[in-house]
Amino acid sequence: MNEILTIQEIEAKFPSEWVLVENPETNAALQVKRGKVLWHSKDRDEVYRKARELQPKHSAFLYTGEIPEDMAIVL
Repeated sequence: MNEILTIQEIEAKFPSEWVLVENPETNAALQVKRGKVLWHSKDRDEVYRKARELQPKHSAFLYTGEIPEDMAIVL
C-alpha cells in the first residue's frame, strides 16, 4: 500500500472499513481528498492500535461506511 489513493478509490477498495491514511491531503473544510493508506480493518480498535504502533507524523482516520443513526460523532 505505497500508492496515493483518492477518497473515492479508498471508499471503493475498503467498503465499510476503518482506514488509517498517512499525509492526508485535505480541502478547505479539512475533508480528506487523498492520501496513502497505512492500514484498514472492519475493527476500529485494530486500526487505532496500528496507528499507535506506526506513529505516523500526519494522519487521518476514515470510516467508509454509513454511520449508524444511534452513533454520536465528536469533532
